Amino acid sequence: MKFNVIQLGLTLAILWAVIVLLMGVTNLIFPAYGVAFLQIVDSIYPGYHFGKWGFWGVIVATLYAVIDGFVMGVVIAWLYNLLGKSMKKEG
Repeated sequence: MKFNVIQLGLTLAILWAVIVLLMGVTNLIFPAYGVAFLQIVDSIYPGYHFGKWGFWGVIVATLYAVIDGFVMGVVIAWLYNLLGKSMKKEG
C-alpha cells in the first residue's frame, strides 16, 4: 500500500489546525482551559504569543498549524512510501 503524499499532508494540516483553533478559541472563552497546551504551541511557533493579541493570536497559531501539519504529513507519507519500497525489495 502506498500513501498519497499530498492527501496525507492536507489531512494532517486540517486536523492539526482544527485542534489548535479549537483550543485557542476555547481558551479565549474559558481562560483556564488549555493553558499548558497553548504555552507549548507558543514555544514552537515563533509568531504566536500566548495571551497576547487575543483572537488574532489564535489565527496566527492556526496558520502555523496548517503549515506544520502539512509538512509533517508529507514527511510521514514520503518516509512510509520509501520504507515500503525498501521492505518489498528485501522480502
